[in-house]
Amino acid sequence: MTAFKSIALIPAAGMGKRMGASINKQYLLLDGMPIVARTISVFENSDIISSIYLVIPEDEIPYCRANVVETFGFKKVVAIVPGGHERQNSVMNGLKAMRSSVSDSDVVLIHDGVRPFVSEAVLRDSIEAALHNDGVIVAVPVKDTIKIVCDGTVKETPSRETLWQAQTPQTFRFGKIFEAHVSAETDGFSGTDDASLVEQYGGIVSTVRGDYRNIKITTPEDIILAEAFLASMENECK
Repeated sequence: MTAFKSIALIPAAGMGKRMGASINKQYLLLDGMPIVARTISVFENSDIISSIYLVIPEDEIPYCRANVVETFGFKKVVAIVPGGHERQNSVMNGLKAMRSSVSDSDVVLIHDGVRPFVSEAVLRDSIEAALHNDGVIVAVPVKDTIKIVCDGTVKETPSRETLWQAQTPQTFRFGKIFEAHVSAETDGFSGTDDASLVEQYGGIVSTVRGDYRNIKITTPEDIILAEAFLASMENECK
């Protein structure tokens, strides 16, 4: 098989309004380390990741460079890219920034900046699956019954057997995801995640089994849960 690189694209340009904190959620400390730094460290320490692109609100780039990238000595971060109006725009900015440095066959792992508990095994499984599919998402089966509700009235109760909760990374060959983003930008199509763009233009997206600990930290309750996960993981290593 032709050699390829695996590149992490980490969008962390959200404002984190649901957190209700005085700073953006990605800089909140989790056991003394900013959440986004913990996320970056997973990719920094992985020998299958060649480089990392961060997408940050433009006015926060100096802060992020000084207090995250330089403070924690992340060597694989090759660019800090200004974010866009929405997450989809931010990812597109990141893809454009790496375009001159990657080939269409290289693999891009798009991962939320506030998901610090993704495992090395999930990264490896995602990359392997992306080599044989148009795209791959990490997902877990839903635990709760899901209701489809309209105007306060339950319209349908879909079978849980068909419902999976999407996580990140979402992983693609660069050429496939860049083409999907360009088409979406041209058509004015807005998707709920990157995989939905590939799906919109006829791509087949497969799944890799995720981990219920791979949470996206967006609310104060998530911080409490993340601290518990971190303590549990530290105990496992003792």
